[in-house]
Amino acid sequence: MEEFRAINAHIPRRRKSLAELLNEEEPKIACGDGSEHFFRKKELALLAGMLEEEEREELLLPILIEVSSEGGGYTVPSPRGIEAKLLSKVLDMEMSWSMNKVVIFRPHLFLLRRVLKTCTQYVFTP
Repeated sequence: MEEFRAINAHIPRRRKSLAELLNEEEPKIACGDGSEHFFRKKELALLAGMLEEEEREELLLPILIEVSSEGGGYTVPSPRGIEAKLLSKVLDMEMSWSMNKVVIFRPHLFLLRRVLKTCTQYVFTP
């Protein structure tokens, strides 16, 4: 478990809502390793255009992409389905939302990260 703590040091201490980040002059968060993660305003505006006002308050950024060390699978936690809605729009395909997660596949990663480079982060899980 110590290895995962080290490779996940870049993860934010606290994620912020999309609405909160939209109101910041320089949208950023503090990371666990002491660095700062900056968001592109263009990406935030894109996300805002896909969501209702209430969803902007609920969506926490960055969107976390969980990478499993065992099966090599990828999932995105989506407690209320907002991330599933966004992924469906960004990837232009219906994404399945089950058990508060969205399963994504390797080809999706390239497309997702190309569009939302600063609004997504990898998290490595056992």
